Amino acid sequence: MKNLTLKQLRYFDALARHRHFGHAAEACAISQPALSLQMKELESAFGAPLIERSARDIRLSPLGEDLVTRARDILRAVDDLEELARLAQGPMSGRLRLGVIPTVAPYLLPRVIKALTREYPDLDLRPRETVTQSLLEDLSAGQLDAAILALPVSQSALHEEPLFEEEFVLVRHRDDADKPVPPAQALREMRLLLLEEGHCFRDQAIAFCNLSSGPRREMMEGSSLTTLVQMVGAGIGVTLIPEIAVPIEQGAASVSVARLPSPRPKRRIGMVWRRSSPIADRLSQIAQVIRGVLPAGQ
Repeated sequence: MKNLTLKQLRYFDALARHRHFGHAAEACAISQPALSLQMKELESAFGAPLIERSARDIRLSPLGEDLVTRARDILRAVDDLEELARLAQGPMSGRLRLGVIPTVAPYLLPRVIKALTREYPDLDLRPRETVTQSLLEDLSAGQLDAAILALPVSQSALHEEPLFEEEFVLVRHRDDADKPVPPAQALREMRLLLLEEGHCFRDQAIAFCNLSSGPRREMMEGSSLTTLVQMVGAGIGVTLIPEIAVPIEQGAASVSVARLPSPRPKRRIGMVWRRSSPIADRLSQIAQVIRGVLPAGQ
């Protein structure tokens, strides 16, 4: 074990997460041959295979699965030590890795960055936009300090700090603005546009419209709320979006926005971080700053 390094553990962790040498090398900002060499040296240090290679993908060996769990514990502990050193420097400063789900990021993140830069000029904010599952995995692995997403996440290792609640609204073509607003059960019979698999907002919309059972018209999917709204403006169908997105999305397409009949669907957005994080108190301060930039009523 004389040749075992933290760098190798970080590379191995990236490979375990991506299950692809090219993607892991890109995430680590090194070349694929360099990553392969580091993994061979790591296997040599253990004297046994850690990775099962095939033509299409890679898998971890039983020893590799055990190692990645222990390696992540070590890497989290090292990251916590770095955070403790940063805390000793005094005021809020240094790196803050903040993840945000795609249905919040474009509408809230610009205001958050502006407010945090003003409040904490020495803070090095590093935002990342991705879906909930990836954010939770990165939080657990110590790749993120905190994340803004839909609550609850119901993980005992994570602290949940509520930020705001918001309703979902119906987006139709502008020509339909004066038509009665359909109830939830009627939406299942319409051409409803939804986000792709992996977005929690998609799951919430499906639950509200009860699309998991019974016959329905074929749904169409988009990669972002902007795409969905533009498709509605082109006359393709209808969609649901969160209130926070309305000011930007409504003015960018030929659409109308209407509130749904009661009980109206809603979601709760919050900020989460590891309970063991040494900067938990400072993350609470940052959550308070974020609340200060929220629109009235949220």
